[in-house]
Amino acid sequence: MTRGRFITLEGIEGVGKTTNIEFLRELLEQKGIDALVTREPGGTPLAEDVRKVLLETRDESMDPITESLLIFAARSQHVSTVIQPALNVGRWVLCDRYTDATYAYQGGGRGVALETLERLAEFAQGSLWPDLTIYLDAPVDQALARIANRQPDRFETEDSEFFARVRARYLAIAESEERMVLIDATQSIEAVRLRLVSAITDFLET
Repeated sequence: MTRGRFITLEGIEGVGKTTNIEFLRELLEQKGIDALVTREPGGTPLAEDVRKVLLETRDESMDPITESLLIFAARSQHVSTVIQPALNVGRWVLCDRYTDATYAYQGGGRGVALETLERLAEFAQGSLWPDLTIYLDAPVDQALARIANRQPDRFETEDSEFFARVRARYLAIAESEERMVLIDATQSIEAVRLRLVSAITDFLET
């Protein structure tokens, strides 16, 4: 049986990941591909509980290493019980964020050493990396303006300098990884979706 393909969608808050991942699912469905949509942190009942711990605002500050360990713990559960089993039976998986987000948020944003994150990634997910990653990019001020009216979670309360570091790390990853396609999320939704169609079409032809 042919292994399924693993596609991830990345970007900081406010770039339209949630909206566009559903568009990607519908696009693949039109091409006869059944795709499982999931997210990180989360994707399983246990991992969703960890997500709540990570996103909840609290009086006690969370150490960056603690944060990283929780994220990789949730990822290990997600990979072993949802993502890998789906891929093994030939199903495609669309995931809202994956390890690139950890490198960007905990590495770029929090300052956790890349070598530490790489060791944790190898331990938690083995060799499982996306076949295609779509990175939706927008300047920090524009992205955060889009979420200004919603109740912020623990990450969304961070200042613009934090998100600038996160974005910088994302851009560095996009420049170094051939599997990553960068799309300008400041364009109209129609223009963004044309680029998504192009990215998926090119991927299917490889």
